[in-house]
Amino acid sequence: MAFIINEECISCGVCASECPVECITEGADRYEIDADACISCGNCATVCPVGAPVEE
Repeated sequence: MAFIINEECISCGVCASECPVECITEGADRYEIDADACISCGNCATVCPVGAPVEE
C-alpha cells in the first residue's frame, strides 16, 4: 500500500529528501506522494516530525 500525506503536514520537506524514489513533491497546501511511484518503504513516515505520511 502506498503512503499519503495528511493535513498534519507542515511543509518542512524532510520527507521528500528521504524518499529513495523521489515520488514526494511540494503541493499547494502540503507535500504530496505519487501513489503509483511509492514503494511503501516508510522512510517518509520515519523522518516526519508531525507524522503526516500514513499508509493509505
